Amino acid sequence: MSRKAKIIIRNLTKAFYKKQGSVTALDDINVTINDGEFVCIVGPSGCGKSTLLRILAGLETPSIGEFTIATATDGEDRPLQSMVFQEKGIIPWLTVEKNVAFGLKMRHLPKKLIKERTTYYLKKTGLEKFSTLYPKELSGGMKQRVSIARAFANDPEILLMDEPFGALDEQNKFILQEELLSIWSETGKTILFITHSIDEALLLSDRILLMSSQPGKIIQEIIVDMPRPRKIEDIRENPVMAGQFVEIWKHLQEEVQRSRREDG
Repeated sequence: MSRKAKIIIRNLTKAFYKKQGSVTALDDINVTINDGEFVCIVGPSGCGKSTLLRILAGLETPSIGEFTIATATDGEDRPLQSMVFQEKGIIPWLTVEKNVAFGLKMRHLPKKLIKERTTYYLKKTGLEKFSTLYPKELSGGMKQRVSIARAFANDPEILLMDEPFGALDEQNKFILQEELLSIWSETGKTILFITHSIDEALLLSDRILLMSSQPGKIIQEIIVDMPRPRKIEDIRENPVMAGQFVEIWKHLQEEVQRSRREDG
């Protein structure tokens, strides 16, 4: 049974205007992301990946085109999206518990429901013992756990994740990837995830969107149909996945070289 469309982006272009002229960050983006799908975006630096997420988050407006995010039909009034950044995403003067509960409190939900959801996601992300600590007392990996717990606790229609594990060491990255996939499989949330790591994209996603160098266009999609749960060692040993890794690697090399030729 096919899934319903959750995010529909049509003819979306974004240009930034300055005194000396304009820069087109995104050019005619057309893509549909289905309900419950985990989609990774991969492309060279500066190709507009983060700009696309910021538009979907309502932090930027498109110059041309439009997007829609379908809302659930269960009667609950959810926020359209939650965004998880690479860093600096949590509030420094609030404890771990209060950070996770922040979105729920802003929605003025019942105290009992706030407590239940907060406790659940503190437990799911291994933060129960650290609930009374402040961000300055946490490692980078722990801060990202807080960001992920808060995003899921707020129960948005979609999750937007901008290289959330990019600054972490490999061990913490693997742990958080597993936790993210565990929560995603339980909640069925639609996730759009930016990464520079090909391994991470193959591990996490149902589908990978490859973007060109600036101006950013979606020029190819790769379906990742390796059964879940996946482990990074399985990906590296699987010949099909190895072939997809090389395909993505070549795409990135070609786009970087093309960008340098045009700049030259």
